[in-house]
Amino acid sequence: MNSLPTDPNAPLAPQAPRPSVLSLAIKEKAALYAAYMPFLKNGGMFVPTNKPYKIGDEIYLILSLMDDPNKYPIAGKVAWITPAGANNNKAQGIGVHFPADETGQRAKLRIEEILGAALRSSRATHTL
Repeated sequence: MNSLPTDPNAPLAPQAPRPSVLSLAIKEKAALYAAYMPFLKNGGMFVPTNKPYKIGDEIYLILSLMDDPNKYPIAGKVAWITPAGANNNKAQGIGVHFPADETGQRAKLRIEEILGAALRSSRATHTL
């Protein structure tokens, strides 16, 4: 028995959009400081991109941190958007809010461990 609809014009069940997959490789501490978003509840990361996103879009981020051999896979959500042509020559991109789960917490703790005292700096970042 064929379980497919017999009408070739019958609509298929709507599929939930798959999250975009982005990867970000941070090579130095200054770049990590500029991209990290400690003001988000679970932490977050600014990802340069010229693709259009909306607040709340799901993003699957694969994060590499300097000499750390681990990759951090993070299923986050867009919480910040810097559009093209933003003031102060800010880079175009999105801020990905880490989830409250173990993967988000692991990434946040590792980033804050690397940055240490630099977290209290007043230097400008990609977002604030």
